[in-house]
Amino acid sequence: MESWAGHEVPRLPGTGEPLRLYDSARQGVQPSRPEGSATMYVCGITPYDATHLGHAATMITFDLVQRMWRDAGLTVRYVQNVTDIDDPLLERAERDGEDWKVLAMRETALFREDMEALRIIPPEHYVGAVESIPDIAEKVLVLLKDGAAYRLDDGTGDVYFDISAAPAFGYESNLSRDEMLEIFPERGGDPDRAGKRDRLDPLLWRGARESEPSWPGGELGPGRPGWHIECAVIALNLLGDRISVQGGGNDLLFPHHECSAAHAERLTGEAPFADHYVHAGMIGLDGEKMSKSRGNLVFVSRLRADRVDPMAVRLALMSGHYRTDRSWTHELLATAEDRLARWRRAAAAPAGPAGDELLAGVRARLADDLDTAGAIAVADAWADQALAGVADDAGAPRLFADTVDALLGIRL
Repeated sequence: MESWAGHEVPRLPGTGEPLRLYDSARQGVQPSRPEGSATMYVCGITPYDATHLGHAATMITFDLVQRMWRDAGLTVRYVQNVTDIDDPLLERAERDGEDWKVLAMRETALFREDMEALRIIPPEHYVGAVESIPDIAEKVLVLLKDGAAYRLDDGTGDVYFDISAAPAFGYESNLSRDEMLEIFPERGGDPDRAGKRDRLDPLLWRGARESEPSWPGGELGPGRPGWHIECAVIALNLLGDRISVQGGGNDLLFPHHECSAAHAERLTGEAPFADHYVHAGMIGLDGEKMSKSRGNLVFVSRLRADRVDPMAVRLALMSGHYRTDRSWTHELLATAEDRLARWRRAAAAPAGPAGDELLAGVRARLADDLDTAGAIAVADAWADQALAGVADDAGAPRLFADTVDALLGIRL
């Protein structure tokens, strides 16, 4: 699958600081110390709707991770998937009387446009679930023959993962069994499916149904993959047995990331699957949860159509910490638009205060678990001085522009 176009990232003087990130499994900020190259897998969209601000905030989070790694001199190998076959996509296509393939292609194309507008550095590999089905079926068969998976005996051809084959199941999310059982059905699970060994066992392979698309599965029989195994197999195939970061929104922590890590660890015998499990907070609207059911989603493409500068959108989403659930408001966007205009005026000044402290300050704040609010405050302070007439260094405005471009992704 084709990714979006990249852009040139300015090279900054010196070398950036090592990144420290919150790890959901260890429940604390831990150093990120990739050796040689840093590897990251981020769960992408199920393309049945346009890019909303929750998607954008998550992708900006992991774009910042990539920028910090690159600034520290690391080679980054980044993979993102597209779940271009799944129940929500089929349900939306049926509701709207549309071919599911056309819907997926259109919304994936729109997502690419939004990512390019927000200046998200593209992944090295942008991979669809459909194109990965042969590899996924092969790995499901491995789990079946290994005894870590089982077929239901109801004639459907459905295959489930046995969570007893993952003794550490739950280590990533740190949830109790009761908490897992409460969340599981809300996020695609089927705890009450007859014939399962454990109510928390996740689906690996859905046998073919007459009214649904399906693909050859070899010994598995025709069908299509479950959601969690999709991400595990794509990550293993392209990044290896252990990765630096598995990322996504905090609604993916359980069951999606918990299950995909369990699948990967059983397939490879390597644990943990990721050195860091990193999760971004949710974006609400005017103090309420933003969701499809409420009909209050704010779409990046709609903002762009209304001539809102994508750099202002990006700045607004970075004004709060990535791990916090936070709200989108008109005031938040207006503040970001004012800030962007002020930064652009400061970058156009003939001179400004010395830029070394600015660069060091932005690096230090972002290295501390992506403290974007702190980094923005450092940039604000420099811009205020430059606009007040402090002119110690003729090269500082250029360094200011390059710093916020390279590290924050903001083009001035």
